[in-house]
Amino acid sequence: MESEADLLTLLRGLDDPTWLERPRDYNRSETAVLFDRLVARLEGDFTARCVAEPDTQDSSEYGRVVVPAEATVCGTRIVVCVSKFGSLALVCADNPGAFLGTGEARAEGELDAADLAKVNRALADLGYTVVAEELLERDYDGPSRLPRHIQRPSWWHRFFGYF
Repeated sequence: MESEADLLTLLRGLDDPTWLERPRDYNRSETAVLFDRLVARLEGDFTARCVAEPDTQDSSEYGRVVVPAEATVCGTRIVVCVSKFGSLALVCADNPGAFLGTGEARAEGELDAADLAKVNRALADLGYTVVAEELLERDYDGPSRLPRHIQRPSWWHRFFGYF
């Protein structure tokens, strides 16, 4: 697991104001193959069909994978959001924003440590970098001009938001 400072450095390094929705070197087919491998891995690890929402339009998020509630120990679905930038991934209990991170979801009994470890292991094995929701919710202070409709831009808006 990378430190918060390292992750902020990574986010700042990926932030190119010329390319908001996807990076300059974005390869849609490579991203799709990796995403499909993630879906297959999670389905195998949780022995359940996961809902995949790939190829999100007008967004810096590529897609989401949902591990169904009935496949988790706590009965809360797990959502994995994948960015078009640098194989960034976000892991959430229920939905982004439902809890202030996986720590809060675990403390409230909505996310099992072993389930979270399975998801994180799958992401790491496939080369994704997991960024904590708490970090992504910080105020955005990079050089890109995010859409005006975003009242309080965060790093989540930059790398997972709609444009």
